[in-house]
Amino acid sequence: MDAYDLIIVGAGPAGSTLAKALEGSGKRVLLIDKAHFPRDKTCAGWVTPAVMEALDIDLAEYANALTLQPIRRFRIGMMGQPAVENDHGRVVSYGIRRCEFDNYLLSRTNTPKQLDTPIKSITRKAGHWLINDTWSTPLLVGAGGHFCPVAMLTGDGPGSHETVVAAKEIEFEMTHEQARTCEARGDTPELWFCRDLKGYAWIFRKGNYLNIGLGREDNHKLTKHLQEFVAAMSAAGRLPEALPGRFKGHAYLLYDHAARPLVNDGLLLIGDAAGLAYAQSGEGIRPAIESALLAADVIRQAPDVSAASLQAYGDAVAERFGHRRPVTEEGFEESLKDGFRESFQVPDWIKMPLASTLMRSHWFTRQVVTERWFLHQQVKPLTVGT
Repeated sequence: MDAYDLIIVGAGPAGSTLAKALEGSGKRVLLIDKAHFPRDKTCAGWVTPAVMEALDIDLAEYANALTLQPIRRFRIGMMGQPAVENDHGRVVSYGIRRCEFDNYLLSRTNTPKQLDTPIKSITRKAGHWLINDTWSTPLLVGAGGHFCPVAMLTGDGPGSHETVVAAKEIEFEMTHEQARTCEARGDTPELWFCRDLKGYAWIFRKGNYLNIGLGREDNHKLTKHLQEFVAAMSAAGRLPEALPGRFKGHAYLLYDHAARPLVNDGLLLIGDAAGLAYAQSGEGIRPAIESALLAADVIRQAPDVSAASLQAYGDAVAERFGHRRPVTEEGFEESLKDGFRESFQVPDWIKMPLASTLMRSHWFTRQVVTERWFLHQQVKPLTVGT
């Protein structure tokens, strides 16, 4: 039995960031993932400058070897009506391919890794966690996404009781003809909101790669919404014909709707395993990175791995992302006055025509939808004492 001070389950952005942040701490860490890297990851695939700053990534070095699509504009609309295009006059975000980005982050850490290793068993014995009857640790960190096996050990665990966002996405390299005829531009992602505002679709070009997807909280009609969106965009010339392959699905929790405990004795959850995706956009990369940095700070300083000692992490998450609370009609009405900041979901009585009118506004689509919901420009990059 190999003993470690800490085992991280999940080697995506959250897990690899935590492992990197703990280098030099004197702690013996093991990073486990069921996949072999590089691996495909269902995700629209863009990151803000705040993420690249928090990760201390040299943009020129990254772009020299990997896909880094500068984003200067956004094209935003409600399905069934014309889109509004806003030029920010500078680079406000970057398109990345998750297969490259995740592998890059993982390659930067010297932490021992066990990849292509599914978690078959987690047992508790004498204050330690035994993983696959092979590795032992007093502290187990769940960083394995929505269905992370460590999350199964906290609260009620992942299940039908949770209100999830379900998404389907495809990313592929276009042929020369597809690239020539596709009207989507690399520096201008397209966001198309469902008319009931329970989700949105996107078209995102990164050089010759094209990413198309749709996510909704009302997931029982997800495929129907996606098919209708693809048909409409193809007819309008926004998408090339004959899309290859099948759309891949994934699920995640929005921060306001997640009820998973973040800590317990010897347990801690980060990233999508903790349900930290932004409520307005569903973005999970920045919350994943920041939660990992917050966790590293607490792990370095905690006197032990009791829930009481680890609660400092839960407090830090609440301070950074706010206290979780569901959005009521009263709460939404108040948030409407402040630019829809709480959520893109609205009560039935206000959906139309107000929402469609706002989605035709350059001011609203730029300053609220883009800059506040998707770019979170009002939130300064995270700095912690790691």
